[in-house]
Amino acid sequence: MKQLIRRTFVGITAALFVVTAVSQAQAGIPFFSDDEMPSLAPMLEETTPAIVSIAVEGTQTSRQQVPEMFRYFFGNPEQTPRERPFRGLGSGVIIDAEKGYVVTNNHVVDNADKILVKLTDGREFEAEKLGSDAQSDIALLKIDPENLTDVKLADSDKLRVGDFVVAIGNPFGLSQTVTSGIVSALGRSGLNIGGYEDFIQTDAAINRGNSGGALVNLRGELVGINTAIFGPNGGNVGIGFAIPSNMMKSLVDQIVEFGEVRRGLLGIYGNDVDAGLAEAMNSPANKGAFVNEVNEDSAADKAGIQSGDIITAINGNSLNSFNELRAKVASLGAGAKVTLTIIRNGKKQDVEVTLDAAEAMQAQAEEMHPALEGATFVTGEDRAGNAAVEVTEVIENSPAARIGLRTGDVVVGVNRKRISSVSSMAESIEEANGVIALNVQRGNSNLFVIIR
Repeated sequence: MKQLIRRTFVGITAALFVVTAVSQAQAGIPFFSDDEMPSLAPMLEETTPAIVSIAVEGTQTSRQQVPEMFRYFFGNPEQTPRERPFRGLGSGVIIDAEKGYVVTNNHVVDNADKILVKLTDGREFEAEKLGSDAQSDIALLKIDPENLTDVKLADSDKLRVGDFVVAIGNPFGLSQTVTSGIVSALGRSGLNIGGYEDFIQTDAAINRGNSGGALVNLRGELVGINTAIFGPNGGNVGIGFAIPSNMMKSLVDQIVEFGEVRRGLLGIYGNDVDAGLAEAMNSPANKGAFVNEVNEDSAADKAGIQSGDIITAINGNSLNSFNELRAKVASLGAGAKVTLTIIRNGKKQDVEVTLDAAEAMQAQAEEMHPALEGATFVTGEDRAGNAAVEVTEVIENSPAARIGLRTGDVVVGVNRKRISSVSSMAESIEEANGVIALNVQRGNSNLFVIIR
């Protein structure tokens, strides 16, 4: 049976009273007292008021293929757009009670015309979307800051495989559902769920409706935002994913300051390290990011990073893959100062790097082609970490929306010619004659968007 990856919501299945029992045993305390059983209830009573349910309403534009025999009557269009209303449910987390900030997944509120946030005490607020990032699947909402409760953020870089965690959300619209389990893995990437992947994996009892909910530790501190599951036909097989709280915090800070995410860029091409490559490069580390090429005048070049280097850690936190490095760099933002641990000629050293801005330029789309009006393009990266062009916004019902472009798309080529920046995309479109085919990466799919 084909395995499907679906965005839904992370829960977790394991009996956490074992933790209390083990700690009590180590301290010489009986597993159970006469008056009280070990329980997570005190922690949850403090934490659950910060977890909200989110209901959305909006319209989606779908495109219907016109049969060949009818194309004469419709002016020979490729597709006919249709607007269809939709409703959805998800979860969110209050991260700042004084400002009314609520974090959720981008896919929960994407294309929503109305966003309603409901608290555990029954109060409801209409929310304003301050900003979002489709590539990392984060959105920031704002509600009236009236007697709210927020959740404290943990340092997700300190998580370890085996740590106990609790997921809180609203699966199937069932408010305030709590599940439990452990951290199964860290730094998960290559799942093609989003453009930038650095997930916490947990043995989650996962159901629809938990997207955007909280993954907390036993102190009730937020370690992740639940975002996706892996399983046949969307069912639970105990593999769920959450966006680390540190990554979320970096993205939210950028949205608050700039109204958008301004990605950091290191300026290298590379791939994962395995045992064979480590042996060939005389490296004691069998994991990390191998540097194939360094872009001239990039942040990496200015810091002295060379092709053949193996990057094993960022800011003291070890790396498992090139994709993990790419996600961490992108989320830290332009201008961030980071310390990279590299291995060169078998010797370890630290390198200080100031990240560049990923958006080398931002062009007026309509200047490239009238059919692109309503879209915003910035220079960024594709799934493999190669330079490409990201679509950061598509205005509803605009010409760009009508040809099929979506927020989060990554344009990697024009008429099968590779592009690496907004300027090279503009040049390729100017050189093209007749029909223009944009090579687009969308999630884990590759497709063409046709401009006539």
